[in-house]
Amino acid sequence: MTKSSGNIRTDGFAHQHGLWSDEQFAAAEKLLKSAKDNNLEVIRVSFPDQHGILRGKTIVISGLEAALKNGVTMTSTMLLKDTSHRTVFPVWTDDAGFGAGQLTGASDVLMLPDPTTFRILPWSPHTGWIMADLHMADGEPVRLSTRSILKKAQARLNSMGYDFIAGLEVEFHVFNMDEVPMDLSDAGQPGTPPKTSLISQGYQYLTEDRYDQMEDIFDLVRRNAEGLGLPVRSLEVEFGPSQCEVTFDPAPALQQADNMVTFRSMVKQVCHRNGLHATFMCRPRFADSMASGWHLHQSLVDVKTGENKFMPNEGSDISELGLNWIAGLLAHARESCLLSTPTINGYKRYRPFTLAPDRIQWGRDNRGAMIRCLARPGDQASRIENRIGEPAANPYLYLASQILSGMDGIEQNLQAPAPVTNPYSSDAETLPASLIDALNAFRDGNFYANQLGADFVSYLSTLKQAEWTRYLTTVSEWEEREYFSLF
Repeated sequence: MTKSSGNIRTDGFAHQHGLWSDEQFAAAEKLLKSAKDNNLEVIRVSFPDQHGILRGKTIVISGLEAALKNGVTMTSTMLLKDTSHRTVFPVWTDDAGFGAGQLTGASDVLMLPDPTTFRILPWSPHTGWIMADLHMADGEPVRLSTRSILKKAQARLNSMGYDFIAGLEVEFHVFNMDEVPMDLSDAGQPGTPPKTSLISQGYQYLTEDRYDQMEDIFDLVRRNAEGLGLPVRSLEVEFGPSQCEVTFDPAPALQQADNMVTFRSMVKQVCHRNGLHATFMCRPRFADSMASGWHLHQSLVDVKTGENKFMPNEGSDISELGLNWIAGLLAHARESCLLSTPTINGYKRYRPFTLAPDRIQWGRDNRGAMIRCLARPGDQASRIENRIGEPAANPYLYLASQILSGMDGIEQNLQAPAPVTNPYSSDAETLPASLIDALNAFRDGNFYANQLGADFVSYLSTLKQAEWTRYLTTVSEWEEREYFSLF
């Protein structure tokens, strides 16, 4: 490592613009020592993009101190790509849609590492990894950064005297990697997906035998998750073939969002290194596949005392504050679907009688309802579970949508309807049936325009519209099977 050229607390971008807390400066000093003590060779500096995918650069260890002080530049077009990695904004014009000269010409933005997120990768022990926040050259946060959006939502809630605590249940699939098509004809945006086969077949929900058959995979995931310090709570055989679930201990919003993007990236990397293909795509295409969900447990605690504010009194299902929160989630559920279920594939999960929601409603410990209430008098773990999300969601936007919607329920004193007992036959409003339905609800409503700004609504809508338009212009296997021989 190079010799220090100054005090990190009084020299550099973070100090100049007042961007770090004392905790972060202390963590940066500890990080520099840890990198040396562990003989690290490289550091991956990553940020979560608009889709919740980690992107970034890898720096050699001699550049670590400079990166901590002054950040790492990154091409701004990384913020302007859809899920095919195409840039969908006119960056070669004077105004790409964000104001004259803003994010034009493939200009730079700055990744400033957050030293409190530093980890050593257990599957690559010569490698360090660190999360970064995005800033403009003048120190202002990049307004499109979804990590910044969640930070602001969490800060607003904290100013009301509450903190959002989240528990995660994350489902995903793991397959054998049989072949990676590498012919010239397989290149593209996106390229040809790998050919895979099942690790397990048939429906076996939580059976001991199935877990034993998949133990090597669960051990691979668990050991690397624990090596990263992720708060893994349980590992479970899910209902469908090759389907897994991992749950996380409760933690505050930003920490859980960071945990989720780190977990997804880790699972894909370690599985690939072991001849496997892991996917958080909601419903993979094979016979009798079961869709994967991301169930988000949530509660509010008092920021001073830690008291659970959803805990009910005797004779109640949940506290009055909890009912306000539920009412906010229900009121803004359609507009929030673009944030909780942002892919075309995710809407193939909203089907009745599949342990997934299809309507906007809540119930007492009912897995068919969108919101499942799990609150009891005297239980400090009292909470609700929103079952709406898909595991491909951007965690920062998904969690922000819950905080913003729930806060609105509190601020407007919204009243929740009665809980349902028959969720698949109730007269509750249905969830969007497709990505375009969710997109229209998001951009035509005024909730997120008021909460996040019209510019952000336009930005995200442009990205998802590009994805939907490409989908409509692609001939599907269904169309070929249906019409190619018939007509």
